Amino acid sequence: MIVQFALYPVLLLYLASTFCYLATLASGRKSLEKWGYYALLAGFGLHVLAIAVRYGAEGYTPITSIHESLSFFALCIAGFFIFLRRAYRIEILGSIFLPVLSIIVIVTLSFPTQIRPLSPMLRSYWLPIHTSFAFLGNAIFFAGFLVSIVYLLIERGIKRKKMREISGRFPSLETLDRINYKCMSYGFPFLTLGIITGSLWAELAWGSYWNWDPKETWSLITWIVYAVLIHNRLAIGWRGRRTAYMMIAGFVSVLITFIGVSFFLGGLHSYI
Repeated sequence: MIVQFALYPVLLLYLASTFCYLATLASGRKSLEKWGYYALLAGFGLHVLAIAVRYGAEGYTPITSIHESLSFFALCIAGFFIFLRRAYRIEILGSIFLPVLSIIVIVTLSFPTQIRPLSPMLRSYWLPIHTSFAFLGNAIFFAGFLVSIVYLLIERGIKRKKMREISGRFPSLETLDRINYKCMSYGFPFLTLGIITGSLWAELAWGSYWNWDPKETWSLITWIVYAVLIHNRLAIGWRGRRTAYMMIAGFVSVLITFIGVSFFLGGLHSYI
């Protein structure tokens, strides 16, 4: 019973944080942002505890169903935003991150929460290693996706001379572009390690490092998209709008890998 309802207090705290951040955006009062940040920290701590409780009840890393996967994904997003806020002092971006984070948790709770027997294929020490790398990379790329959308909206608002008061509360375009570069720089190694550890696990489970399974194929496509983006950033000097569009395209590939394969394409990874 505790396991099934563990995420509800987490959601309440994320919603409280969302309210504070949106109120900060609307009013410009920084004191509200602090309360939103405290609610986020409390929600993050409870979220870690909720996953730990589920781990204790199951006896294995709880990232094996869509409910568990989305919950862990949300945890990674919350953790990375906390890192970004502390590293770059971009408090107002919480008005973008927290509403989306709350929606993800709501969607998470719409899926069955019951504990199910672990598939024999997943009984491996590679499970926490591979999935942690993959989900951390996906969460960081998701952060880049959100920052890219903010970048494009603010750039468009500046050109059209609209929403000056609201857009002026967000970081500058240069800062957003720099954060975008950090997202691709942090996310790419995690994606690479996720693919490598997945290949090692595949060899142990199926006797082959690569089977061209739909999820493997789309993971490779995603890796190529971000590899091209990083290359063009460093070699050609891509900045601003180009980077934003490529980050959005890259995350669309992440969504296909994470959601599309599991629900529509099937394959060896369809048990997630």
